[in-house]
Amino acid sequence: MARAEAIIDLAAIDSNVRSLLSRTKAIGLAVVKADAYGHGLVPVARCALSAGAKWLGTALLEEAVALRQAGVAAPTIAWLTPPSDDFEQALRSQIDLAIPSLDHLAAVLAAAERSGVTPRLHLEVDTGMSRGGALSQWRALCEQAAELARAGKIEVIGIWSHLARADEPEHEFNAFQLSEFESAVELARSVGLTPKIIHLGNSAAALTKPNFHFDMIRLGISMYGLSPDPQRVGQSDELGLKPAMSLRARLHLVKEVPANSQVGYGGTARTERATKLGVVAMGYADGIPRSANNLAGVLVGNKRAPIIGRVSMDQFVVDLGNDSVARAGDWVHLIGPSGSDGYTADSWARACGTINYEIVTRIGPRVPRTYLD
Repeated sequence: MARAEAIIDLAAIDSNVRSLLSRTKAIGLAVVKADAYGHGLVPVARCALSAGAKWLGTALLEEAVALRQAGVAAPTIAWLTPPSDDFEQALRSQIDLAIPSLDHLAAVLAAAERSGVTPRLHLEVDTGMSRGGALSQWRALCEQAAELARAGKIEVIGIWSHLARADEPEHEFNAFQLSEFESAVELARSVGLTPKIIHLGNSAAALTKPNFHFDMIRLGISMYGLSPDPQRVGQSDELGLKPAMSLRARLHLVKEVPANSQVGYGGTARTERATKLGVVAMGYADGIPRSANNLAGVLVGNKRAPIIGRVSMDQFVVDLGNDSVARAGDWVHLIGPSGSDGYTADSWARACGTINYEIVTRIGPRVPRTYLD
């Protein structure tokens, strides 16, 4: 019997994808990197495609290869692929590749010559994030790609970039990036490139900026029912999104302790009164942030029990209250379930000084996933 479990509501993901695509004329790319943000790579990919997404996106090549090995044949792009990656495998697996530099282009071209497969490429331009994409090399990259495309050695499927502040919809940097992107696309076309798909928008842009949609929008955190920024973009329910993950664990132990008992490593917390403590069978080895404070906790029945003391590797302690009837072996909910008054990925994020993305993606492989259709 499991000591912890992440329950993934595929119907919620289906609903989110359909809702997001109903707001745009662009096609949808479902971002399933990082094990689909902790929700499960293959089940989520299949669900998103069934709901209307046409493309899949991964960061790592091995994630895209895993999709192919599972029989998922939809168009898929991998965009974090160092020149040392096995591009021959990518080409044989019909995986599209992002090209952020001349070195990457050369590496893929060499793999194409060895494999005899024509690469399908998406040229990535840096529009101001100073992370991925070509900047000073952009013209040279476009000119060389155009020459190779005319020779039939590559196929340029797309041109794309990534937004740095789309979760701040009113920030002027968004307009700057849009202008830089449009100029980059114009330059690419001026040297003879004819990309089929222009893509820039992420979840935040999909929700707030229709003019950023172009031909395809990349659905990331929103597909999982979470807001890109609850304060500046809106809460999930306000956006019509349904969180897909709930998380529960067993109580390993329930015990009575007197007032002024120190709790956990370092004695960072003490009980204010005589109370009952519950030891929850999850810890930072399972993805529960060690930095979590008493703004996070678990739902026991219909009552919240906040964290007390530091999170340990395999367990953490909650204050159940002196009147609790909880017993060892009971399930308690760390996230959800949906519709309850329990803690959410957003409340855990606030308790840890991070974002909801990190909360769900860091839930580790020791925690089995259970899928609801």
